[in-house]
Amino acid sequence: MRIKIDGFILSVIAVIGLAYLFPQWGTQESKIPIDTISAIGISLIFFFYGLKLSPAKLKAGVKNWRLHLLVQASTFLIFPLLVLVFRPLVQNEEQEIIWLAFFFLAALPSTVSSSVVMVSIAKGNIPAAIFNASISGIIGVVLTPLWMGLFVHNAQTDFDFTDIYIKLIVQIILPVIVGVVLQRFFGQLAQKYTKQLTLFDKSVILLIIYKSFARSFDGDIFSSVSLIDLLLLLISVLVLFAILFFLTGFLAKKMKFNIGDQITAQFCGTKKSLVHGTVFSKIIFGNIPTIGIILLPLMLFHAIQLLIISMVASKRGLEDRET
Repeated sequence: MRIKIDGFILSVIAVIGLAYLFPQWGTQESKIPIDTISAIGISLIFFFYGLKLSPAKLKAGVKNWRLHLLVQASTFLIFPLLVLVFRPLVQNEEQEIIWLAFFFLAALPSTVSSSVVMVSIAKGNIPAAIFNASISGIIGVVLTPLWMGLFVHNAQTDFDFTDIYIKLIVQIILPVIVGVVLQRFFGQLAQKYTKQLTLFDKSVILLIIYKSFARSFDGDIFSSVSLIDLLLLLISVLVLFAILFFLTGFLAKKMKFNIGDQITAQFCGTKKSLVHGTVFSKIIFGNIPTIGIILLPLMLFHAIQLLIISMVASKRGLEDRET
């Protein structure tokens, strides 16, 4: 039997290797405006999604309340409860900090851009993905501090979330709206060049993966813990992600979702936002000395979710083309 190797998976591995060898290209101090390039790329992705979305499909996606309920429950209820189960095992201050770091990860909202792009590559329900990924950040502003307030009591309540909302509107919502408005004029053209647009989607994802890993390598986040502890953290993050991913898929099947909705539930309901995490860490934990440890599980999870979901998305997209 001939084994097919997906070029996108090889590209992901190559990009991680590039980030390890040349992390300086992806930092905020780099002369390459990687943040601007990725921001423009993300906006264009959502504009093209809007071009391919008919108003009827968009309306149907937004009205799919059972799917929305599962995604948000997975993000803000199931995920935190999975970590909360291990709370009784905490025996000392060091374990308390590690557990709190994982609970912080579990309480965060989902990502927006990467979730939707992955759903698109895997041929999932894009309108529902856009709605859930966007609304997750708004819900998280309320629920994440409430969850963390059960165990941390120095959270600031006067923090300004304006930048997050502006980015959400400018990069995601506005391009989709413009695309939907222009769909009647350029929709057929967008459908004609679907393969090329998919290639563009994957290129932007590769850029996001590079940026994420480059900044992790450049920041030397792995030096603050021993190799054994880092390995244990990595295994814990992998297990947590796997449990949630398969549990969400299981629930989606039990709820008799179609394949597109199952993909959206798994991809949107298992992601966590590094952007929201860094902002919330300042609000909830302030400048505590252990902030690096608090953010470490989130950074590992962010890298792993991009790596694994991109591979799964590419595989499912390939299977869809073959059937």
